[in-house]
Amino acid sequence: MALEGPIARGRLQGKNAIITGAAGGIGLETSILFAREGASVLMADISNLSLERALAKVKELVPDAPRVEAIRCDISKESEVQAMVESQDSWGGTDVIFNNAGIMHPNDADAIDTPEEVWDLTHNINVKGVWFGSKHAVLSLRRHKKSKGSIINTASVVALVGSATPQLAYTASKGAVLAMTRELAIVHAREGFRFNALCPAPLKYSTPPRTSSQSDKLICDSTPLLQDWLGDDMAKRHRREVHFPTGRFGEAIEQAHAVVFLASDESSFVNGTDFVVDGGMTKAYVTPEGPPAAAPQSLGR
Repeated sequence: MALEGPIARGRLQGKNAIITGAAGGIGLETSILFAREGASVLMADISNLSLERALAKVKELVPDAPRVEAIRCDISKESEVQAMVESQDSWGGTDVIFNNAGIMHPNDADAIDTPEEVWDLTHNINVKGVWFGSKHAVLSLRRHKKSKGSIINTASVVALVGSATPQLAYTASKGAVLAMTRELAIVHAREGFRFNALCPAPLKYSTPPRTSSQSDKLICDSTPLLQDWLGDDMAKRHRREVHFPTGRFGEAIEQAHAVVFLASDESSFVNGTDFVVDGGMTKAYVTPEGPPAAAPQSLGR
């Protein structure tokens, strides 16, 4: 059913936006909020089947959205990223891109045990995919002679703090996203193109399985996010949850609200930031006791 109440506030009115990893999690929640705020949205993911479901969910919740479409894209391939961005030329060019797609491989471990193929796969998607998205967004902004644009790249709090439960390829890839985003922010500042890195803390819900072909399975079936890995192991869960002052993991919609701000003109003087949305986790030493704080409900679930 459609979202109720005075929804369409128009903070992104007139903007053409691309969201990668849009079939679930942060990407889907962001797609819903972008559409709600008046953006024309191109949702991208590697799975056609999951994209169809996500697109239907956005249209169900925001039936009066200006324009919402979907495109399959393997972000590790520059030709596909280029085609994705250039598909918005007929819309008037890209104004916002949220380079959100990424993986966390179950065989990612420490410096001794991480296989080289896992390292390469992780960096091909998490780092090169962000580079390709950023590159072709800039080319689109220039091609359409735009004086402002916003590029938001998903990093992670693991790029800011260390962990005794290592996923070295993932952590290194997210550190690379931070460094790349910071440099691009300075390089393109006089053009009016802003670059910011979103640093989410671990989320309560991971993205649902996203497969539509054998090639998709290589990337999607083998890459569960944290909650899939934790499962019902309460000791593992508590070891992480105790670090949150709120007493709970984050929700995808809490990240999506931050992305809306970074995409909007409200953040016109926000550039080159490590935009941390972690419930205070990275600022905490001893956390409070008692029941967890209430969490908002994500829209796409």
